[in-house]
Amino acid sequence: MAGPTLVIELAEPLSPAALREFRALMVGLSSHLDEKRPGFFDVNVPAERLGVEDRREEDWRKPFPLPLLGNATADEALTALVGFNPQREDWRRPFLVYLMGPGADDESTFEAEHEDEPEVETVLGFRPTHAVNVSACCNGEIDHVTTALLTAAVMDVIGGVATAELLDGQASVVAGLPGVLGIADDWMALGTADFLRAWAAHPAFRLLT
Repeated sequence: MAGPTLVIELAEPLSPAALREFRALMVGLSSHLDEKRPGFFDVNVPAERLGVEDRREEDWRKPFPLPLLGNATADEALTALVGFNPQREDWRRPFLVYLMGPGADDESTFEAEHEDEPEVETVLGFRPTHAVNVSACCNGEIDHVTTALLTAAVMDVIGGVATAELLDGQASVVAGLPGVLGIADDWMALGTADFLRAWAAHPAFRLLT
């Protein structure tokens, strides 16, 4: 299931040194990492490594009640019942974190996403040359929080400005948070890593999916 995405807008290409720091961060945060190309990471990031408690239902940690198994093993019976084995569910959070723009691949996607954003560029104060997308591959409440905090951690290393699409009614809430640089067209918040951390901690926090 696809989850929320945040974008880090960059005023210039990442230097080789910044790209190395970006990779080192992803290696350090991830329990699994597949680097598809320089700057493109398919990762699992445990929420705890971002300072978030994974508040699973306690029931998930209890033994799953088994029906009459016949000759099937417990694993086979669980999989047949619910389509997967909840006792073996992977609670590491999957993400795609990837650099886009000229020379970094995905150039056509980058151009399409930045084709006509004059108000966004006015708030930014620059025309983005590159961007980093942080996309969660799940859509639970914890995935929204980890997306914001993972994006903030990446910004601590590479800089840039975060852009977050807003749900209806969120603009007035977000406008008063620290680190907000502006709100474009009443639906796009732009801010620093501090903004993302403050937004993730707010009771009304939720990202658009």
